[in-house]
Amino acid sequence: MRDTKESRLLLVLLIAIAFALITVDIRGGRNSPVDGARQAAAAVFGPIENGLSSAVDPVGDAVSAVRDSGSRHDRLALLEKENAALKAKLGSDDRNRSRLKQLDKMLKISAEGQYGIKGAQVIAIGSAQGFSWTITVDVGANDGIKRDMTVLNGDGLVGRVTTVGPDTSTVLLANDPDFTVGTRMEGSDELGFASGQGDRPLRVELLNGKAEVKKGDRLVTFGSQADKPFVPGVPVGVVSRVDPSGGGLTRTLYVTPYVSFTQLDVVGVVVEAPKKDPRDEVLPTKPKPTPTPTVTVTVTPSAAANATDEQQQ
Repeated sequence: MRDTKESRLLLVLLIAIAFALITVDIRGGRNSPVDGARQAAAAVFGPIENGLSSAVDPVGDAVSAVRDSGSRHDRLALLEKENAALKAKLGSDDRNRSRLKQLDKMLKISAEGQYGIKGAQVIAIGSAQGFSWTITVDVGANDGIKRDMTVLNGDGLVGRVTTVGPDTSTVLLANDPDFTVGTRMEGSDELGFASGQGDRPLRVELLNGKAEVKKGDRLVTFGSQADKPFVPGVPVGVVSRVDPSGGGLTRTLYVTPYVSFTQLDVVGVVVEAPKKDPRDEVLPTKPKPTPTPTVTVTVTPSAAANATDEQQQ
């Protein structure tokens, strides 16, 4: 186009119209009178723009990926950290629920036997000086713990305190070969002495060699003089085998302990003995035997069988 007076006037006019349309479009917003024209233009030029975009986007994506890689890595690390924390929390909640259950059982035994106990947690197992069956608990002299106190949990007898430090104590477990406790049979009151045998059942020598004992009978602690090292009435275990009586002065039993000595967590140290012997009150309720269903079958002779019998007669 030649640069003439008319062309300059036309250019000024087109610029003025363009500004007027922009002003109208901005003020009109969604109801702009040029919205239809803009949509028509989008329909015409949109595919072209998409084609150009698809050609350019891979490069743009690569640049964005490089630019955002640091922030994405940080976000991923944060998510992994949050996930690990959540798993730890869930695991902790499960463990806390287990501990609360153990504590409830132990408090029930304490109430039934009228034992004054100091709750403790097992923080170590074994002995630094040998291979004896011992545990370390997180209570000591500062908590009122003394040597030769009875230790129990929600299942029964755990052991006795042997060494006391300011804040921790060592407990000799009832299954240790050097452990011995006086026992009393439920019902018959037959007395004996139980000794540990490691991971095998406790060995009990009854003082009465002619005592009537059977599998399934239960034992509790007899108690010691001045209640040390053992208070009376703490569940010990269930008879699993009885040696045949050989006419000796004693009779040997093998007793499965109530306590699982490899799964100890929450325990209680008896700091106050009961005022009276609880006898068998602390023993768990015996499970009721499941009745065996019986079926009665009535056989009715068939008509054919009756007819055969008549013919034979």
